[in-house]
Amino acid sequence: MKRFPNPERMRGVSLVTAIFLLVVLAGLAVAMVTLATSQQTSSALDLQGTRAYLAARAGAEWGVYQVTRANGACATSTFPLPADSTLARMKVTVVCTRTLDTVSKLQRYTVLSTACNTPGSGACPSPTNSIDYVQRVVHVEFSEPGQP
Repeated sequence: MKRFPNPERMRGVSLVTAIFLLVVLAGLAVAMVTLATSQQTSSALDLQGTRAYLAARAGAEWGVYQVTRANGACATSTFPLPADSTLARMKVTVVCTRTLDTVSKLQRYTVLSTACNTPGSGACPSPTNSIDYVQRVVHVEFSEPGQP
């Protein structure tokens, strides 16, 4: 003869099981939301990094153009990129230096272009502790125009 458990002793088991399942499901939901948020932030920073690189490259090309085609001036400039472009909110600081190469006796130019998305002081690089700050640097060196 088989004995069945006493129904009085089984009371409350389903409540404990339901609470356990709710806690597990809530933990999974929190983990999923945290993962989705971090991936969204990472994706946004990756996009901003690409924009900053393209802005720095544009600044380097502008600096090289100023030396080779415009007026030959080698100076420092800071400028924002057009507000209606995909590089809006980027600011570029271009630093150009000229030195004399002692071996070849040619003028050597160095163009250092730094782009960032939230310059606090008005120029890049900007000392900031912002979590969404992005900065990229492009460095170009070349001899005086028309020379080898």
